[in-house]
Amino acid sequence: MSENKSRLAIIIPCFNEELVVKTTVETLLGVLDNIISKGKITEDSYIYLIDDGSKDKTWEIIENLRATYGDRIKGTKFIRNYGNQKALIAGLTGVREIGCDCVVSIDADLQQDENAIETFVDEFHKGADIVSGIRNDRKTDSFFKKYTALCFYKLMNILGVKIPPNHSDFRLVSRRGLEILGQYSEEGLFLRGFFHELGLKTAYVHFNVKPRALGCSKYNFFSLTSLALNGITAFSIVPLRIIAALGFLTVLGSFALAFEVLVEKYLLHTTPSGWATLVILLAFFGGLQIFCLGIIGEYLGQIFNEVKGRPRYIKDIELK
Repeated sequence: MSENKSRLAIIIPCFNEELVVKTTVETLLGVLDNIISKGKITEDSYIYLIDDGSKDKTWEIIENLRATYGDRIKGTKFIRNYGNQKALIAGLTGVREIGCDCVVSIDADLQQDENAIETFVDEFHKGADIVSGIRNDRKTDSFFKKYTALCFYKLMNILGVKIPPNHSDFRLVSRRGLEILGQYSEEGLFLRGFFHELGLKTAYVHFNVKPRALGCSKYNFFSLTSLALNGITAFSIVPLRIIAALGFLTVLGSFALAFEVLVEKYLLHTTPSGWATLVILLAFFGGLQIFCLGIIGEYLGQIFNEVKGRPRYIKDIELK
């Protein structure tokens, strides 16, 4: 028996994944069996599925998998859809309560390379508390998704949230990381920023992304935009400082414009002109004010959600 033998949990958030969930679970059970045979993880390692309020037969399939494979399959069902991040948090919290030495999160479509999980475990045994998966390229993404994702990572880094480019929620977290996560009660937790901000020993594993076999991605423009806004407002106040700087620069600009008017009127004895310029400036600064209020509103929305103190999610059924 290896001294590094650990109990591994794999969590899979699911939303309307009836087409792929059975194949995904069976594939991952094969991955677990392979790593178990090499003496790296214990035989009681398991898979934990989170049904994020699916409207199809996803939960029914999960219950059938539990009946077939027993305690190797665990999970929980939400009463409604709460979103991918909260499903992941529920999975991380669930396996912490059940017990494990480390946990790997992976998407239900299995586009992420499941064979990289063994490498994650190897890095964990070398002492890493967080092992982040970094995709090698974005060949499977559409043009729009590819470049908006790149812009997102660049923007997050500019705003002070240092997330590695092409990092996803395909990661391993140690028991220590899970215990620290349990101390954070905020409702809008952005996991990619959270685990990077902790400062725990982190390793990186590069992997290839496969085309989705069945079904379609549950992320759309609006959900990705919501995720980006949540990440920015949860981990950076730089946008608020930019607004303050814009306000200061606007005041300086108004003084400069006033000085120009005085020079034209009293020194050059000409009538100040520029009605078109005035209208353009009014329109520009009116739009800028609304944009700045929108940014402030996002932060106020975060505060509003936090102070209500509502639960992140409500479980309907749980299989332990």
